[in-house]
Amino acid sequence: MKKTLQVVQAFDRALIKEIPVDDAHALERKLSTAESTFKKRAGWLKPHERMAILKQTAQLLRTDQERFAKLIAQEGGKPFTDAAVEVARAIDGLNDAAEELRHFAGKEIPMGLTPASESRWAFTVKEPIGVVAAISAFNHPLNLIVHQVAPAIAVGCPVIIKPATPTPLSCLELVKLLHKAGLGEEWCQTFITEDNSLAEHLATNERVAFLSFIGSAKVGWYLRSKLAPGTRCALEHGGAAPVIVDRSANLTKAAQALAKGGYYHAGQVCVSVQRIFVHKEIISSFMDEFVERVKSLRVGDPLLKDTEVGPLILPRETERVESWIEEAVTTGAKLFGGGRFSETTLIPAVLFHPSLDAKVSHLEIFGPVTCVYEYEKIEQAIHTANSLPFAFQASIFSEELAPALQAAEFLEASTVLINDHSAFRTDWMPFAGLKQSGYGVGGIPWTMKDMSQEKMIVLKKN
Repeated sequence: MKKTLQVVQAFDRALIKEIPVDDAHALERKLSTAESTFKKRAGWLKPHERMAILKQTAQLLRTDQERFAKLIAQEGGKPFTDAAVEVARAIDGLNDAAEELRHFAGKEIPMGLTPASESRWAFTVKEPIGVVAAISAFNHPLNLIVHQVAPAIAVGCPVIIKPATPTPLSCLELVKLLHKAGLGEEWCQTFITEDNSLAEHLATNERVAFLSFIGSAKVGWYLRSKLAPGTRCALEHGGAAPVIVDRSANLTKAAQALAKGGYYHAGQVCVSVQRIFVHKEIISSFMDEFVERVKSLRVGDPLLKDTEVGPLILPRETERVESWIEEAVTTGAKLFGGGRFSETTLIPAVLFHPSLDAKVSHLEIFGPVTCVYEYEKIEQAIHTANSLPFAFQASIFSEELAPALQAAEFLEASTVLINDHSAFRTDWMPFAGLKQSGYGVGGIPWTMKDMSQEKMIVLKKN
């Protein structure tokens, strides 16, 4: 009997759908299909064909936004309003990948600079790198798939996409739209499995030219160490994003933004606001305003359109986050809010001055919790912010230019946002984890660059 995977709602664990899983034979078949598709150069899709497919898929998704938003809320637990934003971003991402092809080109290499290079004309062209294996995460079950699949299609790489086990449905439905838009099934295949050894075999197979991995640092760095010779990769992990609130900050705007950035999707975002460093002159006023805003967040069923904070992806995650909060309180932190709403859903919590040795201070929480620390000098806040082996996005709130620029210069981050929370992102901007937080640069144009290679052609005139 063929094995199946039960996909349940994150909020109440009710069954959504039972789907078949792939076995080792299916993986071999899909890898062989992808390899043979790439090797048939005469069958490569032309740029205008790839553009048309991506744009048609975007249009099909646009006409089906409500269903996809509901699916994201069901399987991933993201509140419906935020899920609708995710669908809109996915539509935009498909179009971005298509439009990027208008600028996706090689360049002329100057010749004649030495006597030996006279009478030659040289230029580069872009070619697809080869078969792409993409392993995705649960927290943006549609848009992350677009980030991995759309660039591969745009540059002409056959791609095998493995969605996260708890959230495969958005991926499967998107791939159906791609095929409906005219993409041959051999160019984009899904791989559904709960078997980590099979997922590892997909990532490390010698036929794979590029691995795109979004998930835990432990797994990502392990897979990178096992890649076949010649395989390139991009890894996107998590962090513990720091935010500095300068004494000149507009507290109302800061509190509102940080409540969104810290509790969006219940904190299950790789650049979610986690560590907030507040100047001692305003700490009392900030805490009053921030805690009030956090306590006002509406918690509950993500399918209800007024819900702002939904469930964590698995019941065991609520248990883990609760244990981390308990450890922080036991070692001296003051707790505001917190508690359990349901088996899978936690009430947002704010921890004031947890120990720097507590898990919440030095590991990624990935839950609806933020930590607030007081500082006197900005150099002190920056030093503590930079003290972890993770670095991704960071931010500062300040109405004065000098501290804003100081933070922008000295914070160890790939992006520093000024007067905005750390979780801001657009899909055409570079998005990169530093240190243990990742490898390579994400964002659709940068991923397209990674999934391609340049070939130089040199023509001798006489």
